[in-house]
Amino acid sequence: MVFSFIVIPLLVAAFLPLIGKLSKKLIPDVLTNAALAYLVINAVMLVKPLLARGTILRNINWFGEQVNLTVALDSFSLFMLFTISLVSLCITIFSVDYLEHYGHKAIFYALLLVMIAGMNGLVLIPDLFSIYLFLEVAAVASYALVAFGLGYDELEASFKYLMLSVVASAFALLSITIIFGMTGSLSFQAVAQGLQDLQARYVVGVCVAFFIMGFGLKAALVPFHAWLPDAHPSAPAPISAMLSGLLIKVSGVYALFRIVYSVVGLTPVLTQVLLALGTISMVVAALLALGQKDLKRMLAYSSISQVGYIVVGLALGTPLGLLGGLFHLFNHAVAKGLLFLNSGSVQHITGTRNLEELGGLDKKVPLTAGTNLVGALSIAGVPPLAGFWSKLIIIMALIQAKEFAYALVAILASILTLWYYLLIQRKAFFGPLNEKFKQVKEAPFWMSAACVILALIVILVGVFFTPFVKTWISPAADVLARGIQHVLTWGI
Repeated sequence: MVFSFIVIPLLVAAFLPLIGKLSKKLIPDVLTNAALAYLVINAVMLVKPLLARGTILRNINWFGEQVNLTVALDSFSLFMLFTISLVSLCITIFSVDYLEHYGHKAIFYALLLVMIAGMNGLVLIPDLFSIYLFLEVAAVASYALVAFGLGYDELEASFKYLMLSVVASAFALLSITIIFGMTGSLSFQAVAQGLQDLQARYVVGVCVAFFIMGFGLKAALVPFHAWLPDAHPSAPAPISAMLSGLLIKVSGVYALFRIVYSVVGLTPVLTQVLLALGTISMVVAALLALGQKDLKRMLAYSSISQVGYIVVGLALGTPLGLLGGLFHLFNHAVAKGLLFLNSGSVQHITGTRNLEELGGLDKKVPLTAGTNLVGALSIAGVPPLAGFWSKLIIIMALIQAKEFAYALVAILASILTLWYYLLIQRKAFFGPLNEKFKQVKEAPFWMSAACVILALIVILVGVFFTPFVKTWISPAADVLARGIQHVLTWGI
């Protein structure tokens, strides 16, 4: 069941180009969505056995011979797998109708599934080199998907994304190489023990700095964010949702904090560095979002700002901070996925995403306007939606840790967030209807259905946040809180 998160997407991706020769629409749609629905169910089914056993370890066998490569599933990785599978399923449901004007569905789905397999592998393999390997698997697929429309903007954004991503990967690989040279190992468990025995504080500090630069670029933290405002708006709407909702969280935030907590350990100096980076990101990106006229570009800057909140929560290292950071990771993945899909719906029905040209669309497309409002208010932190609780927990954690200045900045940044989301809602959906859009109608069924599902998740998680937090967030936060000791007890 654990290996299926990597194997099933890869197998389906391998056969989709061939299947696409036989059926250009129906079979690729059904097969891709069925595969992702299975992964969601699989993640839910693993909750009970994982809580009973703590960590599930599986060794890879190749033709009967055991390979020295282990898959490790703990509550943190299961939470990430659930988030990836759930949001990806909604994105592929949206893509059923959205891709009608792109064509080449089988190729698109194959690339998307390779990206998902890369993210799942990164989450599951407790090995530094495998993190780099699966990071590149997901990244290579994402380069192609950003450029999928083959327009000038798409190709330019993809090339810029590729160049900066190579720099990020180089920093991560250099750090991994230094650690391997010191410890002679790459597995989390052996490296964590080796670094404790060596006590090479300054060399480890340099390695952590390289990891922050590498994974910080993948997560688009300020000042490593230059690629994101180009790549996300240029990509097709489902890929924008994947990049902002999932990829920057997995290849940036997850990778960085998994290594920090499970391998090198969180120190007071590292906490202050990450708190500063997260706070700068949430404020600078929020201010930049205010000046945007392109709907998707504004959402892209919003993603940078919200990643700042996640980093601040996780950097604190307190139980409340970890809880808030992980909860906000999930809430942002769902709500930002919803908002990018809605931006795709708006562009699909109007032919533009320029906020200055839009207006009054709530009269013609009330479903799109309503679901967009739900996602916007959640990310802005308006109760009782899911985003309110995660932001509140992060701010409470900052106050509890006596980081009052950071707490004040987080509150002010949340006000800025509400400001620019209300601007989106007013300019795109409220006010007088633009004469050009008198004949527009709601987005096709599957596009609207995906947005409704995500909006319902935002509402239900907000209303019933206690059982959700107990089932998914608290166990994941406990894993991070135990840190290196959790990894050292694997297999005991």
